[in-house]
Amino acid sequence: MKWDPEKYVQFGDYRDRPFFDLTGRIHAEAPRHVVDLGCGPGNLTASLAERWPGAQVVGLDSSPEMLTKSKARADVTSNLSFDLADIEHWLPSGDTDVVVTNAALQWVPDHRELLPAWLDALRPGAWFALQVPGNFNAPSHTLMRELAESPAWAGRLAGVLRHDDVVGEAAEYLEIMLDAGCAADAWETTYMQLLPGARPVLEWVRGTGLRPVLAALPEDEAAEFEAEYAAQLDTAYPAGRHGTVFPFRRTFAVAQKRG
Repeated sequence: MKWDPEKYVQFGDYRDRPFFDLTGRIHAEAPRHVVDLGCGPGNLTASLAERWPGAQVVGLDSSPEMLTKSKARADVTSNLSFDLADIEHWLPSGDTDVVVTNAALQWVPDHRELLPAWLDALRPGAWFALQVPGNFNAPSHTLMRELAESPAWAGRLAGVLRHDDVVGEAAEYLEIMLDAGCAADAWETTYMQLLPGARPVLEWVRGTGLRPVLAALPEDEAAEFEAEYAAQLDTAYPAGRHGTVFPFRRTFAVAQKRG
């Protein structure tokens, strides 16, 4: 599946805020090696290099399109670099001090089974911080799945979309981190996002959740699916006097390895 970095950052303020809410709970003072796992276009990874100028900060992503965008940032920041990597086959090294993964693990079906191994590989004192969307039961996602599973589309879109169990609840991540011998904190937040413009929820999901559908269908059929889906979104998320309110629930967990 190809990603569009420009579309992904379209609602930058709302997409960025959870990252800073997450990393604000990391209390590492002078880390040496920081990893942003699933770094996307790299703008938020660059903020880690600015926060910890004495650290070597590495952004990892499996999307060549995203890395094309992110690597330009490394040219102007000496302690920042980016590499192509698959999260499923990654392990932190023995000198990793901080791992951040923001809105990426929902694309890794078995990440809850991988998390204990990642935590086990960390040295004592190291940090691991994750954020995943917790809105898979919201209308934006349930309407998309229901349409994809309807008789008109099921033959072409069977198995394309993720379901409501692709991420864990905050309590599940907390237990995994505690079982791994970490001090841990987990919480959830629902952001009441006020989006401007026409059909802004459709514009939002075009950058993320709708991409598997767009990738699976030829252009004319993708436009037909999108039109049906957009009409349903209009009812689920009506525009108000100030814009369209798009509630977005997110799940956070932060661990520090005991030692």
